[in-house]
Amino acid sequence: MWYNLGKWVLRNRLPLLIAVILSTAVMAFFAAKVQRSYDNAKAIPIDHPKYLEYEAFKKKFGEDGSLLVVGFEKKDMFELNFFRSFTKLQSEMKKVAGVEDVLSISAAVALVKDTAGEKLRTVTVFPETISTQAQLDSCKQVLYNLPFYKGLFYNPDANVYMIAVRINKEVLNSKKRDVSVNGVIKLVTAFEKEYNTTMHLSGLPHVRTVMSTRIASEMQYFLLGSVLLSALILLLFFRSFSTMWLSMAVVIIGVIWSLATMVMFGYKITILNALIPPLMVVIGIPNCVYFLNKFHTEFKKTGDKQQSLINMIGRMGIVTLFCNIAAAIGFAVFALTKSQILREFGIVAGINIMVLFVISFILIPVVLSYLPAPKQRHVRYLENERLNKWIMRIEMWVFNHPKYIYTATAVLVALSLVGVMRLKSVGYIVDDLPKNDKLYVDLKFFEQHFSGVMPLEIVVDTKKKQGAVRSISNLTKIDSLVQYLQRRPEIGKALALTEGLKFARQAYYDGDSNMYQVPNEFDLAFLAPYLQMKADSNSKNNNFVKLVSNFVDSTKQKARISVNMADVGSDSLPKILTAVQLKADSLFNADSIEYAAMINKGEVKPNEIDSARLEKSANIQLTGTSIIFVEGSRFIINGLKESIFWAFLLIALCMLYLFRSVRILICSLIPNIIPLVITAGVMGWVGIPLKPSTVLVFSVALGIAIDVTIRFLINYKQELPLHQHETAETVKQTIRHTGISIIYTSLVLVAGFIIFCFSGFGGTQALGWLTSLTLLVAMITNLVLLPVLLISTGKKPTTVHKKTS
Repeated sequence: MWYNLGKWVLRNRLPLLIAVILSTAVMAFFAAKVQRSYDNAKAIPIDHPKYLEYEAFKKKFGEDGSLLVVGFEKKDMFELNFFRSFTKLQSEMKKVAGVEDVLSISAAVALVKDTAGEKLRTVTVFPETISTQAQLDSCKQVLYNLPFYKGLFYNPDANVYMIAVRINKEVLNSKKRDVSVNGVIKLVTAFEKEYNTTMHLSGLPHVRTVMSTRIASEMQYFLLGSVLLSALILLLFFRSFSTMWLSMAVVIIGVIWSLATMVMFGYKITILNALIPPLMVVIGIPNCVYFLNKFHTEFKKTGDKQQSLINMIGRMGIVTLFCNIAAAIGFAVFALTKSQILREFGIVAGINIMVLFVISFILIPVVLSYLPAPKQRHVRYLENERLNKWIMRIEMWVFNHPKYIYTATAVLVALSLVGVMRLKSVGYIVDDLPKNDKLYVDLKFFEQHFSGVMPLEIVVDTKKKQGAVRSISNLTKIDSLVQYLQRRPEIGKALALTEGLKFARQAYYDGDSNMYQVPNEFDLAFLAPYLQMKADSNSKNNNFVKLVSNFVDSTKQKARISVNMADVGSDSLPKILTAVQLKADSLFNADSIEYAAMINKGEVKPNEIDSARLEKSANIQLTGTSIIFVEGSRFIINGLKESIFWAFLLIALCMLYLFRSVRILICSLIPNIIPLVITAGVMGWVGIPLKPSTVLVFSVALGIAIDVTIRFLINYKQELPLHQHETAETVKQTIRHTGISIIYTSLVLVAGFIIFCFSGFGGTQALGWLTSLTLLVAMITNLVLLPVLLISTGKKPTTVHKKTS
């Protein structure tokens, strides 16, 4: 069949060539429309309870990750000229498109009791015009007398101050975000240079903008780098510019189709699918090497270009098809996961790996048929003395030292299994950045002085209208939870309705900072007239009204506690969240918890259980970006683990169909499982944790490494009848016929993945060198261990193989 297909391709070479060119032109039109993603990557399913809770929270209370924060350390912060410039900086920030508000100490307000009108009114702590240093010092003392702002916008112990820039949520999820964030950065950079003050920027808008910009930039550099590196290697191997350009055309067409596929499916460039275009280059090159190597081998034998092309397709068509199927499976299984970001990656990669096969199958023989016949220098690499010596050494070890090979394999596997036991699973929001990267350094600055910038939201549902504001008991419990949160070192200052009420109580008692406490029933009786917000709800400057409206819902049934926390990682964060949940339940639902404990101890008879006492007084819900991150990491890691299982199973079924032999199947899988185990062991020994970027290695490497096995075994199967089905002789000839192309292909793949080691993201670096390691080990196991397994389990040779020198 494949020989007939070869003849058909050559007979219809012109229409096929035109079809490839025209279809690629159409796909290039779509590819030009590809866009970066500005949304948070949806790592968890949109129907997951945590995701639904988060979306409900945002609908009720607004976006939780819209603050870009600017921090700096300044001992003489309240020097008149500097403070004026500081205030001016914030005024300029407010003019940046997309910026909704700018908050800091210079915008601080105090609540003042208006006895005559029985209301609280706001006054600015720092007037717009401050003429003298004495006036500024007086304002500073007013600020220091307001506990509300301590730890929120300034840390007096370290002379550190912070500006919070709120960006419009629609702007955050569009390309306008770059304009807004870069506008703020430009102002901060100019201020930093003028006053020689180190400024630190962080917050989710800044992190997301910097990360997405780097991803888009890296994709371009890696794509260009992988193309140039592959071109150089091909030129060195084949010593032919025409062959090199043909191979480059194949992979560039594959890149265009992959980008067009993203657009046609409605996907955008994320941190994961940004890897697809460079991967198309890396995976497409072996197709070219397989076909070209076979063409040159056949041409060297026959000297007939036409027949060599037919033989090339006849012998290598099925090999390349199943190699691409295996690689496509390694990627496409991600589409079976529930994570949207993984599903997009799997669908696009899986489809376009098969597209690469079709492009290679058509374009390579068609273009070669138009090119002149290869010259002697083009096939000289087939007689590479150094490589042939290595092939002979491999052959000698396979036939004369199988025990050593088995022993070395067993030792490596045993050491690797010990390393696997040391593996840990942990990820961080900025985990993939180097420790000296400014983005990482700035994040740690805010963690040190303000306990972090990662949002965590707690919603207390009192189950009663007005229950969040009218119940002294609930207010006291909310405050107790706030105090618990602030005692935790990884959690920053909490904002809640109770903080506003403390602020109001302090104002009622003429600004006495000792009165910054939750009002009791006696206080509320006197404060009640002052807390009537309707009277002044239209006041533009009534920040107290804004505060209350932001931290209770419209029915006053649900109260919100908002905190920022450190990027503690996916291992520690669940423990912290569990502790917070338990504390909240112990405060709000102590009676129901105690009654449930009595039932468990048998202190209450089953027929006497009062179900009403088991009902919770309040529902406590933890949500926010930090929660979504933890759930997303868990989903991605679990999804990748499942994908490895499905990839292994589907590839095994393909191998069983291809070779129709359980013995061959077992022999083929062992040399590909061992590299994965060794890679996992290396990760354990060197301390690389399991996280989304590193778990990805195993499924990708399995799908690519199995190509070498298929190449070897199909040649073995084709050679077997020519040697009277004698395993040993067939293995010897297979090593000689496939060894050079396997080494070339593996080196091209390794070189293609090594380029990812130059990434600015640790996960991409890990993908590069871990996949390269896996492929190198797979090359060795397939050239050394696989032949030994075939000989050990196959038909015994009738003659003893003589030692090869």
